[in-house]
Amino acid sequence: MLLFLYEIVMTQLQPIKARSLAIFQNLGTLLLLAIAFPFNLTVVLAALLWNFLSKPLRKPVAANPNGKNIMVTGGKMTKALQLARSFHAAGHRVVLVEAHKYWLVGHRFSNAVDRFYTVPAPNKDPEGYIQGLLDIAKQENIDVYVPVCSPAQSYYDSLAKPVLSGCCEVFHFDADVTAMLDDKFAFAEKARSLNLSVPKSFKITNPEQVINFDFSNEKRKYILKSIPYDSVRRLDMTKLPCETLEKTAAFVKSLPISEDKPWIMQEFIPGKEYCTHSTVRDGELRLHCCCESSAFQVNYENVDKPEILQWVRKFVKEQKLTGQASFDFIQAEDGTVYAIECNPRTHSAITMFYNHPGVADAYLGNDTLLEPLQPLPDSKPTYWTYHELWRLTAIKQLPTRLNIILRGKDAIFDVNDPLPYLMVHHWQIPLLILDNLRRLQGWVRIDFNIGKLVELGGD
Repeated sequence: MLLFLYEIVMTQLQPIKARSLAIFQNLGTLLLLAIAFPFNLTVVLAALLWNFLSKPLRKPVAANPNGKNIMVTGGKMTKALQLARSFHAAGHRVVLVEAHKYWLVGHRFSNAVDRFYTVPAPNKDPEGYIQGLLDIAKQENIDVYVPVCSPAQSYYDSLAKPVLSGCCEVFHFDADVTAMLDDKFAFAEKARSLNLSVPKSFKITNPEQVINFDFSNEKRKYILKSIPYDSVRRLDMTKLPCETLEKTAAFVKSLPISEDKPWIMQEFIPGKEYCTHSTVRDGELRLHCCCESSAFQVNYENVDKPEILQWVRKFVKEQKLTGQASFDFIQAEDGTVYAIECNPRTHSAITMFYNHPGVADAYLGNDTLLEPLQPLPDSKPTYWTYHELWRLTAIKQLPTRLNIILRGKDAIFDVNDPLPYLMVHHWQIPLLILDNLRRLQGWVRIDFNIGKLVELGGD
């Protein structure tokens, strides 16, 4: 009886404990941001003053007689800001778009953004989302739509493509191509059919498939990854099989595996991880970058990997792709590169092109390229200051983090366009935290790169 009463009391206390932790988490973070505010305000005001005083000395930017109206979505994410700046620098007019939830995006204050709109979230109101894009395209006389997709958005942008194509070009894949690229298993099978190297993979729709799998003849371990995007579990790299069959079964049964939410069991190949961004038009690789990868990627430095470039070039040429794709690779100890997955959307590594004058033309197909554009030799590694400051709290990482800050460039801050830096950190994120505080809701982490709070079951 006492045990029964204890369980009842603990069950009732769990929500109270969670709410208390949420309040502490949100208030504590708001306090830290408030402490940082005067320093960031000083930096931004100094940049604005410098721009005002040096404006008469700067050579005015020549107008582009062939300038286009470009609609860019994903306004809360740094990669959208970077593309907006690249198009603007080339003389194009940028209209930035986000979901209603993110009406507060700091990037709307960028010099590169002419207009800002919000639309319904595509996963909640697909028809409203597509109609919203169409209304903006008509109202703003959009010439080209460049989606900067969240994982939940890329397929809906493909559905919007035939609707929008009547009034503007849509730089994105057709729905069947997006579905294939976004499906880790279907992508692996497609690459395998082209004789491109990929790890051994199995589609899992029931935990019993893993529990009953014969691992005895396998040379390598395996990992499980959700085929539908999972912002939290995607970081889980548990190797299978576990020490015992019981542990394997317990782990697999803890995952939401079903026919509706399939997973991929993929061979784990030891080696170095890399990620890429590729801009492709009619099967031609027009812009490409590659950098070392990690589970939580917020540092980008270009590396020269010709074998990865050739892998990507062959794949996009064979599929005659037009759009943006991000590939993840493992380079094994013998030098072989294996593609792990492909995401049919813009990669944050695009921030490495912050000083490249050819980005807009690479997207719009305005010139002939013998080789795809890559970050300039003097391009600095990009990082996000607040992520680096957080990592500085680990004493062992102090030399590494300081070296990154000294060698690199903040991906959001630009001395000629400083307001987004202030507004993301001291408007966008605080308002999202205040909303979570109002709902007594916690979060897993703040991702300043994609401008959101990462939450269990979130977007």
